[in-house]
Amino acid sequence: MGSLVEELNARAIELGVPLGVHLDLTWRCNERCIHCYLDHDGAGELSFVEIDELLVQLANAGVFFLTLSGGEPLLRKDFFAILRRARELSFNVKLKTNAILIGERETALIRDLGVESVQVSIYSNQPEVHDAITGASGSLARSIRAIRLLVSRGLKVTIAHVIMRPNRGHYPTVRALAAELGAVFTIDPTITPHINGNRSLLALNIASADLRDVLRDKSLVADSNEFAPAAPSDEDLVNGIPCSAGHSSCYISPFGDVYPCVQFPLPSGNIRRQRFIDIWKHSPQLAEVRSIRLRDLPVCSTCAHATSCSRCPGLAFMEGNMRGPSTQDCEKSYARTAIPTANMVRH
Repeated sequence: MGSLVEELNARAIELGVPLGVHLDLTWRCNERCIHCYLDHDGAGELSFVEIDELLVQLANAGVFFLTLSGGEPLLRKDFFAILRRARELSFNVKLKTNAILIGERETALIRDLGVESVQVSIYSNQPEVHDAITGASGSLARSIRAIRLLVSRGLKVTIAHVIMRPNRGHYPTVRALAAELGAVFTIDPTITPHINGNRSLLALNIASADLRDVLRDKSLVADSNEFAPAAPSDEDLVNGIPCSAGHSSCYISPFGDVYPCVQFPLPSGNIRRQRFIDIWKHSPQLAEVRSIRLRDLPVCSTCAHATSCSRCPGLAFMEGNMRGPSTQDCEKSYARTAIPTANMVRH
């Protein structure tokens, strides 16, 4: 399945088709996670009518994979009407939710409407740790209850585990919990700056020694390349694109703003002022993103880690230069190999 999706993505990039879209239905949330990079103001959200029109535009543009997220998407009273419309338009839908609002009725609807998979973040198997991170008492118990319901109805569930200072060292027990629940387990050792550019959240990043332990844990990352793409040929490397952001996928905020990715907050248009396809094809910002190749990156193109680095252009953009290094990814490359990156040597 993985190779088929990779083939679809490569073909979409070749044809300029937006294969996947991440749509946040709201930034409102019933949790207050300490590492959240979003605001929680719901004023000015797209209405159901606007979202319905947007979904039609996305389908006509060739979008197939649709991620519905937030905030907490189920806080929208019209969430299931939106989900139903998305499935009527034949999108392959993935749902990202804290699952607190998912009970028997919601589980049945999610199953009956044919959601492909549901992702739920679990930060610890210890309530005092998880609930302190989410800022919501009882949130761990409620999320786990929902996961059990979803799995029992045959739905694919992924437990996403973001590693940060308050829960460092908890990933083995969360991984065991995922296995017990029948869910897939994924980890992410990267804290994202706030979407407004504020970088204070990065203080939650784990220490270098902890990051090294995670990235060298053979039981977790096998060949230590979970956070890095396979090395392409030299020609592919020089002419390769950094990632699919802006090439075959993009992010749309609850207010209609289009960005290359949720981690790449470069304003590229708004669907209240332009049709999605016009933004996708003619946005100067997206055109700039698409023009960049590894050979154009003055520091990264000279780096020994160029073939294996997980460099995120969005994180680089939030550091001030989409053509520059992403310090967090430099740290991951160094943690994996103990070989300094070109950016580290430069400084």
